Amino acid sequence: MKPPRPVIVLPYDDTWPASYEEEAGIIAARLGLSGLSLHHIGSTSVPGLHAKPVIDMVGEVDHIEQMDDHNPAMVDLGYTPMGEYGLPRRRFFMKDTDGVRSHHVHMYQRGDPEITRHLVFRDYLRSHLDAAQAYGDLKSKLAAAHPDDMEAYISGKHDLIQALERKALMWGAQLG
Repeated sequence: MKPPRPVIVLPYDDTWPASYEEEAGIIAARLGLSGLSLHHIGSTSVPGLHAKPVIDMVGEVDHIEQMDDHNPAMVDLGYTPMGEYGLPRRRFFMKDTDGVRSHHVHMYQRGDPEITRHLVFRDYLRSHLDAAQAYGDLKSKLAAAHPDDMEAYISGKHDLIQALERKALMWGAQLG
């Protein structure tokens, strides 16, 4: 049985955007898919936000089934293909570097509303520093309270994430 993944939340690291850019370039070059777009999402994409040091990406492809054919290429890059992993229409990949989770890739078909949800949430936190601060504070508090319980950490964030997502989607709709 695998030991539980520790819950580690760190202050924002200025190297995270460059890490995203490097990994996104490697993925794009290896997959060679026309129409592939990758975006940095998650807490590591929000300057100043405390985060688990895992680079999250959301990708867009013309046809989601394409990704199933590219599982071997993702494996070659160190990713574990997880299929939909509980979310319909998604293909999820995770990567560990030196035994520690380092990257997540969430792939969707272009136009899927989940892409918008991820991007608007990121942009909302980038534009609303008070919301980002509250989110970061909660993450740090939960990580300290549940250092070996990822499920408790995730469930502890649920209500705030839902509230912030609602605000983010309304904010995004106002922007047009």
